[in-house]
Amino acid sequence: MSTESPTRRTRSRSRHGRSFALTFAVVVGILAVLGIGGAAASVLQGPRVTSVQVDPEAAVAASGSRLIVTTTQALQEVDPSQVTVEPATPFGVDTSGRSVGVRFTLPLWDDTEYTVTFRDVRGTATGPAATFEHTFRTPPEEVFLLQRGEASDTIFRTDLTGEQAEPVFTHEHIEDFRATTEHLVMSVRTEDDEPQLIVTDPEGRNERPLPLPGDGFVSNLQSADRGDLIGYTFSAADLGADGGLESALFTASLKDSEADAAPQSIEVEGADPRVAEFRFVPDTDSILLLSFDGSLLLTSPDGQATSLGIANGIDGIARGSSHAIVDRAEGVTVVDLTDGTEEPLVVPDAPLGPASSVLPLATGGTVRSTAVLTPEGFPTGVTSVDRVADDGATSALMSVPSSDGLLQMCVSPSERYLAVLVSPDAVDNPYDTYMLPLPQRVETHILDLTSADPEGAPEEVVAMAGSSISWCQVPPL
Repeated sequence: MSTESPTRRTRSRSRHGRSFALTFAVVVGILAVLGIGGAAASVLQGPRVTSVQVDPEAAVAASGSRLIVTTTQALQEVDPSQVTVEPATPFGVDTSGRSVGVRFTLPLWDDTEYTVTFRDVRGTATGPAATFEHTFRTPPEEVFLLQRGEASDTIFRTDLTGEQAEPVFTHEHIEDFRATTEHLVMSVRTEDDEPQLIVTDPEGRNERPLPLPGDGFVSNLQSADRGDLIGYTFSAADLGADGGLESALFTASLKDSEADAAPQSIEVEGADPRVAEFRFVPDTDSILLLSFDGSLLLTSPDGQATSLGIANGIDGIARGSSHAIVDRAEGVTVVDLTDGTEEPLVVPDAPLGPASSVLPLATGGTVRSTAVLTPEGFPTGVTSVDRVADDGATSALMSVPSSDGLLQMCVSPSERYLAVLVSPDAVDNPYDTYMLPLPQRVETHILDLTSADPEGAPEEVVAMAGSSISWCQVPPL
């Protein structure tokens, strides 16, 4: 039995309570001091990197990819002059909270080490500036090629050596195909000679059909820069004197979530509904189209359109650009699609013959295929492929002999490479009987535009059997 008095027990509990309260206050004070000290140390050290996000594979495939750096502090606005990218490439910079991002305006080169450096980056609180950098490597380039055969046609995926080719899709009749970052879409004819658009992933798996406007013929299959969007012209099988769909323009999404969506008809009120040519305008939802009556129209999906006069053809629009190369009766011109202004195509400083095609480049200038003439002005049968800079400076890229035929030119998304589709021994190389006919033998020559020998000609990386390389957004014409 305790002999301690109630008064003494009360005093003891009071002392213990005061002791606990004092200890708790000391701990809280220490933690507060540590927290303040940590925050102060963080401010004194300046911003430090906590994470970096970048997708090198996406950066090679399409424009608009980002590198995002997250730091320990909310940041002051970072100016583009504080950022360098090596090797040099166009970019933009945006700052939000604790993160700063670099948006690559154009796709990056493949198999290349990039270093992004941020200098004099400051937090919104007082403190020193910090410099940090991140290095990453892009993967080697991969492409898809179409090879037509006697029994069946195959789309292969390969690297730029041509030695790692593997089949990803086979069908008895492939008219054409396009590739986006997420999908392949093939225009085929069935055993019953009916049209079909088949969508797969890049590995050729998860095959599914895409809804079509009806029975008929798909032509002019094209892909947009981004958004998994394709377009094509469609003519009804029963087209006759009583009318029907004839070269009508449709767009469709390849996204799996929109697998059952009907194709969207693109019609311009008051204009000829028959479309001869069209191009997706990069980084917009607009389409530049040329109708059968020669009207050049810049149209939106809802059918609203701006007239850009009369034209004979559309040579192309460079990725990431708003400048279209248009063939008019008075000559080839460059049309600015943002305001409709135009100017003549740059005159080369070397004597080139008449241009058969002009390929615009987002990095500046054009690639042109021209007929080589004799001093008297007669065609030799040789085709010259040349690069013409914005100031007219001209450099020879390739010469196609008179025995061969040049079918198409396409640049890789980064514009590091040029693909030239050639029909060898054209006289003894007959075309097949497809809706989109091709010679029985075709070669795709790939040139590295960033390399040059002492004479200035670029290195040929490889020549591969096949056509319709996936860099092309339009079919061979």
